[in-house]
Amino acid sequence: MNKYLLFVGSLLGAVAGGIGSAQAQDAQALYNSKACVACHKVDMRLVGPSYKEIAAKYAGQEGAAAVLAARMKQGSQGVWGPIPMPPNALTDEEARILAEWILQQ
Repeated sequence: MNKYLLFVGSLLGAVAGGIGSAQAQDAQALYNSKACVACHKVDMRLVGPSYKEIAAKYAGQEGAAAVLAARMKQGSQGVWGPIPMPPNALTDEEARILAEWILQQ
């Protein structure tokens, strides 16, 4: 019985890991299809901060994904320096997906 439970648990873990990986790939593809790539990279500062810098700044903060999604859609200024980030043409769902992905970097 214990071997069976261990097998089922391992199988469920593998399936859940695959789903997370697929979602990350979808978010990466979304990022690559948007204007974000002109100013942001995952692990290096370009015009704007890297996504790893953003993730570190907002780590553990309640509501961080909603804040980032709103800033992506509406634009922002002064959060990371004097260069403003213009509003981006994103749906609410796209902004949410990207914000959650950024926070996982």
